[in-house]
Amino acid sequence: MKTQTKQLTTLALMIAVMIIFAFTPIGSIPIGPLVISLQVIPVAICAVVLGPKGGAIAGAVFGLLSFLQCFGIGIPSGMGMILVEINPFLAFVQRFVPRLLDGFIVGWIFKLIRRKNVYAACAVTGFFTAFLNTLFFMSALVILFGNTEYVQGLIGGKNVILWICAFVGINAVCEMVAATVVTGVVGAALHKARVIETKK
Repeated sequence: MKTQTKQLTTLALMIAVMIIFAFTPIGSIPIGPLVISLQVIPVAICAVVLGPKGGAIAGAVFGLLSFLQCFGIGIPSGMGMILVEINPFLAFVQRFVPRLLDGFIVGWIFKLIRRKNVYAACAVTGFFTAFLNTLFFMSALVILFGNTEYVQGLIGGKNVILWICAFVGINAVCEMVAATVVTGVVGAALHKARVIETKK
């Protein structure tokens, strides 16, 4: 019971952190049309503490907050505002679904490898949270909006894969490094505090 209470407390705390990140400049570092987001870190921590379900909940919150930013609520998203003007429903799908899937999948990644080394599993989970977030987000952008004038203008006739790599290069690397290090450190502390279960 004590462990479950600690886990739920961690979930509530991480959701609060995500809300703070979304409504203040603390969690966003803008670089051109993209933003280096620290939101993946709370998602990774929830996945580590609560598994797929906790990761999915945190990912869903991240997705909802990201969609609200398309309307200028919180830290505005220039790209999101344009996508909402093109198609609000597809913009919601592009912002929400990738984050939900990300949190759910990394929860399973941690669950599958935590028996070998929980500390390494935390760091690996942090890395994949950032990696999959970028992969799913950009894939959804290309799939849902690839034929629009806006995205075609961004691609500029280049190979789509090469364009994605160039477009999110610095952004993705920074997010992956930050998520790997912070999730590893925080996960280690939570494991020592017996917040993370490692037997199941």
